Order: sequence, then C-alpha cells, then structure tokens
Amino acid sequence: MPKPFTLIVCTYMRAEALLRLLNSVRGQTLYPNEILIIDGSTDDKTDSVLKENTFENLKYFKVAEQDRGLTRQRNFGVQKVSHTSEIICFLDDDVVLEKDFFKELISAYDKYSDAVAVGGYITNEVNWEREGGTKTKDNFYFDGWMRKESSRFRIRQFFGLQPDRSPGFMPTFSHGRSISFLPPSGKIYPIEMMMGGVASYKRKVFQTLKFSEYFEGYGLYEDLDFSFRVAKLGKIYVNTAARLGHYHEASGRPNAFKYGKMVVRNGWYVWRVKYPSPPFKNRLKWNLTVLLLTALRSTNIFNSPKKQEAFTECAGRFAGLLSLVVNKPKVE
Repeated sequence: MPKPFTLIVCTYMRAEALLRLLNSVRGQTLYPNEILIIDGSTDDKTDSVLKENTFENLKYFKVAEQDRGLTRQRNFGVQKVSHTSEIICFLDDDVVLEKDFFKELISAYDKYSDAVAVGGYITNEVNWEREGGTKTKDNFYFDGWMRKESSRFRIRQFFGLQPDRSPGFMPTFSHGRSISFLPPSGKIYPIEMMMGGVASYKRKVFQTLKFSEYFEGYGLYEDLDFSFRVAKLGKIYVNTAARLGHYHEASGRPNAFKYGKMVVRNGWYVWRVKYPSPPFKNRLKWNLTVLLLTALRSTNIFNSPKKQEAFTECAGRFAGLLSLVVNKPKVE
C-alpha cells in the first residue's frame, strides 16, 4: 500500500494557475489523501474558484497577514496536516502534473529507505538529447545525456569560476548547477539542493525543523536553506520519473529591484548555511561570480525587449552586494 500523503499548495493571487494545477491533480493515478490550500491572497478570487470547482479531500485556509508569505504559509500548512499522513508534499501553484507524478514520487521512499525527502522533475524548461558523437564545449554532458551549455557557465569556465561539485550539490563558493542539469533519464539521483515547489518530505522532518521565516514574502532560495538542514537528517533524492511542467506565472512575483537584491542577499545566506566559515579563496570566488553574473545580466539592458526590467534587477543586485558590506544577514 502506498504511504498516505498530504499535498500542501501555498498560493498568492493566482486563482487560475491554481485551478490548472488542481485539475492535473484530479487526473493522478495516485491521489492525495489530503489537499491543503493555504491562501495568502488579498482578494477572494481563489476562494470563489474553489467554491465553483470541487476537489476530493481538499481543505481551504485563508491566512491572516501575520501568516502571509511562502515560508509562513508552509509552516501554517504543516500544522494542519492530518496525523495519519506519513509524507508531506509541496507544489508551487503554477505547475501542471503528469498523471503518474505522485505514484513515482511516493514510490521512491520504498526504493530508498534512507530517504527523508524526494523531489520531482520539471520537464518543460530544458531540451535534453541522448549523448552522441564527439563531445564539445558547447554542450553539458551527464549520464549519457547532453544539453546545450549556457553562456554563463562557458564564461565562468574561462574565468576559472566553474562549479566544483555535481548538479544538485552546492559548490564551495556557491552558484552551482541546479536540478535542471540532471537529465530526464527516469532514474533517481542523490542531491542536497531540492526545489521547494516540487518537493516532498517524511513527516518526521517537521518534528525538528520548520521553514525559516528569514525568507519573507516571495521567499527566494528558501528551498535551499531548508534542503541543507534536512540533509543533516538523512538522504535527499530527485526522481526524474516524477514529472511535471512549470509555467512561471508572473502574478505574485516581487518587482525586479527587490528580486535582484534577494538574488544576492539570499544567495549569500544559503551559501553560509551550507559553508559557515569559507576560506578566503572561496569568499573571493563567491564575490567574483556575483559580479560576473550581474555583468552578464546587464547585457540584457541592450539586447532584451525587457530592458527596464533588466536594468532594475541589476541595480537591485548591486544594492544587495553593497548591503552585505554593512549589514550581512544573521544566519540561523
């Protein structure tokens, strides 16, 4: 028998996207024993949509201002989980699941008894192909598959700033390769950096941990912070057979300046959660990589249709870097 599990979806001002997700949940070959919608919206559109469209086992919670924000809403949701659930799953509200998503995700816990967390796999953001022919620097290769190497990693290699760890693991100076650099092989891979919007955890994890409320509002990189702390309790895996699409809903996102600032400050924070006292060489590489990536982003001011957004984000990144000189975040 599959382990009983709860799905928690934290949402904010995305009623239509949430409905698309729930319709894909309805078609699952393994259906959640419980679905908790934790709504931080400032309007009633999500409530109205859920009253017009019923879903089995669904419970809706509209949170007050003090519980609004991704990490706060997740912590709120965990407190509402049925005592019979063994696994707690979290999904972003702008994803759409393939029909066997939960079947594959939950089965990974039976295949790997040491797993305390298992992530799913996004299929619609990267074009992978089977490896063939002579290897070139234009492609990234992993486990018999290849994808086009991004320009930022080719340029980082030129400056000696390539990641020094495999995809899904944080390099010693951060700025690593995400789960998207693992191929759609159908295999299960060990990782330590799990995407929070495509994640599941054994319920016992929450007996000792909760999501950090340092990450307010949009909560950029809160998933990395939580992953590093979960990894101290047991193994984390990603099952590339548990597949879904991510459709990046624009509504509910912060403005570009605030986002750019979070990229740097929150990025520094999660790096120091993993490596509390990095040597000077790694601190230098972290700063050089931030400057290089900001410079690369600034090229979009001239070659992108969203010139103003690129300029504002770069300003936010510089502001975030300067703020670290006088006001570094206190790492929990």
